[in-house]
This record gives sequence, C-alpha cells and structure tokens, in this order.
Amino acid sequence: MIHVAIDGPSGAGKSTIARMVAAELGYVYIDTGALYRSVGVAALKRGFDPANREQVEAMLPEIEVSLGFVDGIQHVYLNGEDVSEEIRLPEASMAASAVSALPAVRAFLFDLQREIAAKNNCIMDGRDIGTVVLPDADVKIFLTASPEVRARRRYDELLAKGNQVEFEPLLQEIIQRDYNDSHRAAAPLKQAEDAVLLDCSDLNLEQVKAQVIDLIHKKVGV
Repeated sequence: MIHVAIDGPSGAGKSTIARMVAAELGYVYIDTGALYRSVGVAALKRGFDPANREQVEAMLPEIEVSLGFVDGIQHVYLNGEDVSEEIRLPEASMAASAVSALPAVRAFLFDLQREIAAKNNCIMDGRDIGTVVLPDADVKIFLTASPEVRARRRYDELLAKGNQVEFEPLLQEIIQRDYNDSHRAAAPLKQAEDAVLLDCSDLNLEQVKAQVIDLIHKKVGV
C-alpha cells in the first residue's frame, strides 16, 4: 500500500488538494479534519464545551463517526446524520481544535484512521499524520500558507455558500487555531523531519496539485 501524509495548519487547502490528488491517482482520500470536526459538532449539539474533557469523554461512547462517498464526493456522517456542510462552519473549526487536544478523542479516531489506511492506497490529511498516525508514510508533505491568505480563502468560500461572515474575525480564529494546534500537549501540529515543506501562498490549486503529484511520483515511482 502507498500512503501519502499531508499535514499543515487550518485553511492551507489540505483537504481540497488531497481530494484532487486522490481522484487523479485513484487513491482513497481520508479527511481526518472532518472526523475531528464531527466530534466537535457532536459536543456543540449537546450544549457541551468542546474543551471540557469530562463532558467530551463521556460523550464518545454515544457517537459514531464515519466517511462515505456519494457520486465520488466524500460525505461525513455523525450517528447516521450527514453533517458534511455543518462541520465546515467557523464554530465547528474552533470546536475541532478544542476536542483534538484531548487524548481520548485522538485515541477514539486513531484506530479508524489506521484501519482505513491499512486497506487502501490513500492520501490522509490532518495535523499529525506524518508524525503520529502514519509515521511510516511513503510521502510526507507539510502544506502551509500565510494566515492572511488562508483567511481570505476561507472568507471567499463561506461567502460563496451564502454565509454572512466578516474577514477579521476569521483571520483571528485562524491565528488562534494555529496557536492552539501547535501548542497542545497531544500530538501538536508540527512538520515531520522527513516532510517536504510546500508553501502555497502564491500558488493556485492546479499548481499545488501538480507539485504534490510530482512529489509522489518521485518518491514512489508511480
């Protein structure tokens, strides 16, 4: 099996690029961020503080998170409910940052991620894929962009979906999430020593996709 790990901060375009590259190469795409967002949404639906360890841990046995594909498009299910749109809202992003800092949540999702990877050529994106989840991945990429560029992309994406948002709060959320993710005790966001750094601040999606595919070809020869 060929495993590709794409790590990086929130809003760098990891999911979009991983999805595009997986489709081009015929690999399975595993969106780990969506899994953590789903757990965060589960906490919010219950009126819990996503950072409250006791509340979130008690909730875990009551939830089931899964990935599915409809017409080639990945959908995320929380206890059978399609939450693919809900998990992309800003509040879901911050909730994901909070729950992902909890070791129990990481353990809860770890086996699911490894199980899918063991059975497929896959591209998995997240914060700690190359360092923790798939430390022996054949290809490791750390995809990043400036906070301003990431906020602008997210702003444009949400506006296109009809959400009323302001740019400055989004920028501050991204800066705060970067800090939270890189300073958490459990599997903090960091570049693996053997990962290739790819800054996409000045690149469009097609350019990033081409560079990622080129890296994969060079590393695994296919």
